[in-house]
Amino acid sequence: MELRQIQYFIEVAKLEHVTEASYVLHVSQSAVSRQIFKLESELGVDLFIHEGRKVKLTPIGRLFLSHMEQLMKVIDNAQQEINEFLDPERGTVRIGFPSSLAAQMIPKVVSAFRERYPAVHFQLQHGSYKELVESVIQGDMNLAIMGPVPQHEPQIKSEILFQEKFVAMMPANHRLAEKNAIRLSELKDDYFVLFPEGFILREIVVDACSKLGFKPKVAFEGDDLDAIKGLVGAGMGLTILPEIALNEHLASTIITLPVVEPVVTRDVGVIIPANRELPPTEKLFYEFLKNNSDMFGFDSSFDQK
Repeated sequence: MELRQIQYFIEVAKLEHVTEASYVLHVSQSAVSRQIFKLESELGVDLFIHEGRKVKLTPIGRLFLSHMEQLMKVIDNAQQEINEFLDPERGTVRIGFPSSLAAQMIPKVVSAFRERYPAVHFQLQHGSYKELVESVIQGDMNLAIMGPVPQHEPQIKSEILFQEKFVAMMPANHRLAEKNAIRLSELKDDYFVLFPEGFILREIVVDACSKLGFKPKVAFEGDDLDAIKGLVGAGMGLTILPEIALNEHLASTIITLPVVEPVVTRDVGVIIPANRELPPTEKLFYEFLKNNSDMFGFDSSFDQK
């Protein structure tokens, strides 16, 4: 079994088409077909079912694909570690993050690190809270910056960098707009614009409300921060978001106020796998985050009032 055969097999399995796979691999269709035939002959099983010009994996083919994808991850990680062992300051950092940290924290972190290590490359991957945790566990990536960080996941090691407060974002003509701060209980009769069920930012808000004895009335849901802000600006409801999710240029139809009684917070930090070593460059980045956590906290304008 050759590495080339495995690479060809994985590409054909992904695209379910030999010709399209040959385009991606920059080789002839006959070369791809020949290597797949050799692989099947060596294994003694059919990996694909041919349906006209398309192909589909057989049951044993799907099982084989799962193993080969894991194998390629191991090979890629080994190659990365060797390259970075030779020069960790010229390696690559793969990092995941949720949308709430995309606008401010991630650019700030990457920029600060690149000032010290300008030759390091970054591969940035956006994902939901659960997707990021699963990606780190499965080995698709080794680092994710997120909030809150999981505390009871045995396959994850969490490092808290800072704590962040949530704020209320509401239409500028809201009845409470003239206040300096609002109690969460004052919003029990309002309509909310929240992330869909299953999103951690929604869970934090719903949990805070339930501790006060009410369930937020959700008028609209959206998994995009800009869409949520747009709905609030259009007067469709209000929302509760972490400060770092806000950008500096909000529409004039929106105001933000600190939430008190209770203060709603989340821990923001970085997660890494608990059962495998980080490659040298990613370890360099991880240590940089831990040693400079005060640099990446969000400076709240509310604290200056």
